[in-house]
Amino acid sequence: MSVSGSADPSPEVHPYLAGLVLTGRKVLVVGGGHVAQRRVPTFLAAGGVVTVVSPEVTPALEGLAGELTLELRDFTESDVDGAWYVVAATDDPLVNARVAAAAESRHTFCVRADDARGGSAWTPAVGHHGSVTVGVLGNREPRKSATLRDDIVTALRDGHLTASDAHDRTPGVVLVGGGPGEPELVTVAARHALASADVVVADRLAPRELLDELGPHVELIDVAKLPRGRSASQDHINEVIVARALAGKRVVRFKGGDNFVFGRGFEELLACAEAGVPVTVVPGLTSAIAVPARVGIPVTHRGVAHEFTVISGHLPPGHPDSLVVWEAVAALRGTLVLLMAVDNAPAIAEALLAGGRPASTPVAVIVDGTMPTERTVLTTLDSLADDLAAHEVVPPAIIVIGDVVAVARPAHYGRG
Repeated sequence: MSVSGSADPSPEVHPYLAGLVLTGRKVLVVGGGHVAQRRVPTFLAAGGVVTVVSPEVTPALEGLAGELTLELRDFTESDVDGAWYVVAATDDPLVNARVAAAAESRHTFCVRADDARGGSAWTPAVGHHGSVTVGVLGNREPRKSATLRDDIVTALRDGHLTASDAHDRTPGVVLVGGGPGEPELVTVAARHALASADVVVADRLAPRELLDELGPHVELIDVAKLPRGRSASQDHINEVIVARALAGKRVVRFKGGDNFVFGRGFEELLACAEAGVPVTVVPGLTSAIAVPARVGIPVTHRGVAHEFTVISGHLPPGHPDSLVVWEAVAALRGTLVLLMAVDNAPAIAEALLAGGRPASTPVAVIVDGTMPTERTVLTTLDSLADDLAAHEVVPPAIIVIGDVVAVARPAHYGRG
């Protein structure tokens, strides 16, 4: 829709939606405030050659100087020359009107951030789902547009609206990290991968509620590894994902946490590579960071911990196959985060005490992190073994060792 800079389109006028291909084409943004800060990254992501003209810009825009042309000066009409798309986003209506008029005279579409009636284009609320881009215009009502956009994208994501062709269904394997357990903490990319699957090979700790959203055609293969119980071998898992992919299926390997943080994801990637199976990786939130954060415990804190170390505790100190130098770990002053360590926690505590860690070192044991049954046991290094038994702690649990625990729970440790 082309509307002159001085025209006032009636409420009955419906804009014509078009997908602009901006790759390699000049996009001019006049103004350096928060509106520009929101718009510029989308233009860059679309491949636009962006020029920003403004006497002052936000720090975020200044930080993008290597990706765009930044002109720290007032606007002149000639700035519009050669532009395919223009955004007038200053806080001065007179400048915005000049920008719109200059664009109009050059037959270039222009969005006015302060007054949609004064431009020749409106910015839709945009969302993405797989390969589909959704654009909504609510007749110059941005809040209405954004709300409807969110409803549509959520419905697509949750399967209430189907857009099966939007997803990449190329045969191969997608290694998906599902995060710490709560379904809302999976990434959008993880949901897209699940929606594209012909086969889902799922761990016990993957967000199990999402499995109910799979289509009836999807084959679900359970490869749970139960503590001290039934356990699918890694070789078997590798064989399954490779065999299904070679049969022309799109296989999603769905596991808890992140694929490459004690998730054996790289072993699966190597197995796929050896068999010539295409493989992509969708990272997930690792429970080592996400679970403590969810209960308000930081793994680092200024003046308290300048480093954190994530350790697998599936082998005790002194085990011939252990790769951990516990004497060196004990000498660290930062935070220790132990995964898969419930059974060996007493032996680990002994090794840390023997290596010089103070007996009073605060410890938090977070059981079933992010799940409805989540609970936190607060203790100290010298009391860890007794409190694990007293509170009947069983896996899965994250153990956080260090003064950051006292920072987060000062009243418990008498530091309030």
